[in-house]
Amino acid sequence: MNKVAETASSSLFPTYARYPIALVKGDGSWLWDDQGNKYLDFMCGLAVTNLGHAPKQVKEALVKQLDELWHVSNLFHIPNQEAAAKLLTDNSHADAVFFCSTGAEANEAAIKLARRYHQKVKGNGRNEIITFAQSFHGRTLATLTATGQEKVKEGFGPLPEGFRYIPLHDYEALEAAITDKTAAIMIEMIQAEGGVIPVEPAFVQHLAKVCKERGILLIVDEIQTGMGRTGKLFGFQHYGIEPDIFTLAKGLGSGFPVGAMLAKGELREAFNAGSHGSTFGGTPIATAVVKATIEALLEEKAADRAAETGEYLMSQLREKLAGNPFVQEIRGKGLMIGIVCSGPVANIIAEGQKRGLLVVTAGPNVVRLLPSLLISRDEVDLGVSILTSIFADQTAPV
Repeated sequence: MNKVAETASSSLFPTYARYPIALVKGDGSWLWDDQGNKYLDFMCGLAVTNLGHAPKQVKEALVKQLDELWHVSNLFHIPNQEAAAKLLTDNSHADAVFFCSTGAEANEAAIKLARRYHQKVKGNGRNEIITFAQSFHGRTLATLTATGQEKVKEGFGPLPEGFRYIPLHDYEALEAAITDKTAAIMIEMIQAEGGVIPVEPAFVQHLAKVCKERGILLIVDEIQTGMGRTGKLFGFQHYGIEPDIFTLAKGLGSGFPVGAMLAKGELREAFNAGSHGSTFGGTPIATAVVKATIEALLEEKAADRAAETGEYLMSQLREKLAGNPFVQEIRGKGLMIGIVCSGPVANIIAEGQKRGLLVVTAGPNVVRLLPSLLISRDEVDLGVSILTSIFADQTAPV
């Protein structure tokens, strides 16, 4: 494949502003394009390949399953699905799992479960979901409506009713938004797409307390922060809370498309037979990959490694970029790190590609780093060296 832009001659919708690179091979923390160029991957497919590219244990499980059974539908028992769900519940406070294909579908399921629980189980008619400015929850109609960014909603109206938005960390706005119709509050522990913004612990604690006192369900979107990315298996574990519902995707399948919605046992009744479904949710193939991914994450102590490596990476960035007037702040948790800049960073992304380093934005002024949780110290040092050289040439806002 030639690295050409999608034009009117392409058979694809032009929905992606693609980089002029066609990647064809991956191994660990490295990628190669169709021209033979090699790149150190600090993106991981947007926090997806947490174990690196083509991890051996997951590949073996996938190949084995491909030789046995691909799809049967959820009208039948799927042993892999039960095993993968048990791994998730054994390693969290959740009691029930619903498998789907994407993060947006997982968040859609969370919204539906919250509403149906209040309306069919509790009988109180609550249907509103509170979310936060700069949040990102997906691209389906419900999840883009839940998203606190107007740019994803343009041209898609009319949007579903039942969502309220408040600024992050605004206690007064939270109080004002809660009504007798509030079914749930939905939040990310780190607003990844919104600029790599960790939620303040005091606000998370307050939110959990308010939800418990008022019978409101707390939903945590762990699509990007889950599966060890932040230095804990799940991001909410940094805060000592147990959300009623949380969602996973991205790192759950090591690159295979899969998502999951997890919840406490008392919500199980709301999703009875026929109330929700997903044709490709929890197939034998998908859940073989999930099972192998979780097992590898646990065996490799990937979350602990992410915490340790992330601390080292942030300390190196703060040391090497100290005094650079273009760099305002370095923030994040584990191996989800944002370099907040005083101007647009698109040129930094492009220059990184030229020098063999793949990074991504989180909004126009933030460089987001999402390396493999198993990245080596030498690879971290190389990435920091490349970034340092790029930022040395970018000393003023553009």
